[in-house]
Amino acid sequence: MAHNRLLLAIVGLQKTSTRPALAERKLLFMPSELKRLHHSGQSHFITFTCYWRRPHMESAGACEMFVAALERARVRYRFRVYGFVVMPEHVHLLISEPERETVANAIQSLKISSSLRTAAERECDGRRSPLWQKRYYDRNIRDYDEFVEKLRYFHRNPVKRGLVERAEDWKWSSFRHYAQREDCGVEIESRWTADKRKTADA
Repeated sequence: MAHNRLLLAIVGLQKTSTRPALAERKLLFMPSELKRLHHSGQSHFITFTCYWRRPHMESAGACEMFVAALERARVRYRFRVYGFVVMPEHVHLLISEPERETVANAIQSLKISSSLRTAAERECDGRRSPLWQKRYYDRNIRDYDEFVEKLRYFHRNPVKRGLVERAEDWKWSSFRHYAQREDCGVEIESRWTADKRKTADA
């Protein structure tokens, strides 16, 4: 099954070059040049960093508030979250385009919301540092292989940085949803999530 191949690729148990069905490939296809394309029906790999790359997201409290803000943004703008990781000084997301507004609107709202809710974490001598850099990186995903590569890349970030020994030990990512079917605070678009919806609607 395509989902099983995706899961194995994400957790690093095997490499796969098998392509998904044509309809799924069409969703993820994009021209080779790097540019922001909205309303294209493509998935987006998003990265934004903390102000001056300061480790504003190193505390558990800040991470929890960001994850909660991401889930609220997902519901408000109706986009699908395929994966995410919160690192001490940056965030990676893999999302669909929103049904409401644009990717830019959704990310701006997410950044504002998470900034307001973590403001106390950045107080120092009566001054408060901004949480995020103004801009963000947005890459339209070209194909299925790149989709899997991005998920594997950011799920391995905490291990590569030496923050944990295993990807499943990092609480602030979607890895454990794929590997262990755990709730990570954000609804992750996956086969398991789809099955849960069917059961709830039955």
